[in-house]
Amino acid sequence: MLPKDKERVLVEIVERVLSAYHDGAAVERAIYDTLYEERRRLETERDRKEAARQRAFYDRIYSDANGAAPEVQRRLLKEIVRAFAAEVAGHFDPRIYAAATRLIPPALSVLLNAASPLRLLTAATTGFANLEDQLRVEGEVETLQHLATLGTTVLVPTHLSNLDSIVIGYALHRMGLPPYIYGAGLNLFHNKLIGFFMHHLGAYKVDRRKKALLYKDVLKTYAGCTLEAGYHNLFFPGGTRSRNGGVENHLKLGLLGMGLSAYVHNLAAGKAKPDIFVVPCTLNYQLVLEAETLIDDHLKEVGKSRYIIEDDEFSKPRRILDFIEKLLSLNSRIHLVISRPLDVFGNEVDDDGHSKDSRGRRLDRTRYVARDGGVGLDPQRDAEYTHELADSVRKAYRRDTLVSSTHALAYTVFRLLRARNPEVDLYKLLRTGGKETSFSAIEVYERLERLLDQLRRLAADGRLWLDDTLAKKDTVAVANDALAHLMSYHRHPAVVRRGDRLFHEDRNLLLYYHNRLDSLGLPGLEVPR
Repeated sequence: MLPKDKERVLVEIVERVLSAYHDGAAVERAIYDTLYEERRRLETERDRKEAARQRAFYDRIYSDANGAAPEVQRRLLKEIVRAFAAEVAGHFDPRIYAAATRLIPPALSVLLNAASPLRLLTAATTGFANLEDQLRVEGEVETLQHLATLGTTVLVPTHLSNLDSIVIGYALHRMGLPPYIYGAGLNLFHNKLIGFFMHHLGAYKVDRRKKALLYKDVLKTYAGCTLEAGYHNLFFPGGTRSRNGGVENHLKLGLLGMGLSAYVHNLAAGKAKPDIFVVPCTLNYQLVLEAETLIDDHLKEVGKSRYIIEDDEFSKPRRILDFIEKLLSLNSRIHLVISRPLDVFGNEVDDDGHSKDSRGRRLDRTRYVARDGGVGLDPQRDAEYTHELADSVRKAYRRDTLVSSTHALAYTVFRLLRARNPEVDLYKLLRTGGKETSFSAIEVYERLERLLDQLRRLAADGRLWLDDTLAKKDTVAVANDALAHLMSYHRHPAVVRRGDRLFHEDRNLLLYYHNRLDSLGLPGLEVPR
């Protein structure tokens, strides 16, 4: 946020968080819960100097709080909240934003073209390939642009890669929208160059290692206060990148519900533009930079708490360059699909921002938050509204996910693999490959053709999106496109063709790309045995 708003927002955060702790017992519990969780976290802190500084801070808090009077403990709790808020708060520098939006697109274009010597040789006459060629923004673009002038928007995308925030940031700029505030994992700030730009382009820090409830309250309150201040927000309601490659089903309701809180505060304050619009969108790649690390993490951690990945493919510049090179050489595109916007209660809104019920009738949003002759928050009521909003976001994700050739072929081959090994446990199947190391290409293509027929019917009914290859090309062309992608970037190809056989080589990756289509939960979408 802009420096002129930062101190005011920090003061508001502290006051609101503290207001939730009404008595001395609640204050004391909050202090000691935070101290316990923070000391546990510091046991794994790699930066020894920073760990020592924070331990000294918490040791002083503990010493001063032990046996202290309620007013002293409340002052100490305020000190912790202020420290959390100051750590989280982002900063926006218009000069750096202007420079980034001028320099990043041509720099990335040169980078993309540098991956292909032939393009460098012909660039003088044909021009550089650029992000306009690589990124397609589709869906309710004009509606989003208009609603951003009527109120404050919250963009809630699916999340596959650490590249997502860069891609979305550029797409928003290309759409003529102002910069959005967004939360980014603290580990992403460890890269000094990337961290510098993220810090000065509106990103605020989210340390997922911090488990104290007080810290989570600060994060939610920060998001709500920035919305009330008129800053458009972006956050990933899945909380982190999809580990298994599927579209998110479990959404974080805390941040999602802050739009409702901001709307009520705006109404109570009599603001001229009180409305908050929630805009789901899907990011769709044929290849995912960190797919290998993410699916391995998913398989290792199923049923357990997930840890923070700090050394995946995104942390390796050479892997990023290789990934971009393959996307360019294969003419692969990234699709950002903007869904129909919603109000904070989960109702769709029209192009002019009016809420509509399921029959298309206009709704009066203010009646949802009426209380005691005015408007106000009601935790139990508002929690139900947020659940309904989350359901609407999930439906939008499934309807507006774009399926590519890699997903269709992986789905076909993995389903065939499971069908041939019905008695084999999933983990054993991934390790051993089951009875057959390969399948007849003819058999796979026949199954793929039946799947394509189903997908095209679903797309015609508005149930999902298809890229141009799936929508227009024949089965052989779809399979060849998928194989070219799956054999290009990853260290071990998910599927490779040798002669008239298709070999499933990296079954973890096969599962990962299969899950994108499988997670849509489309009825009747089954490859016949």
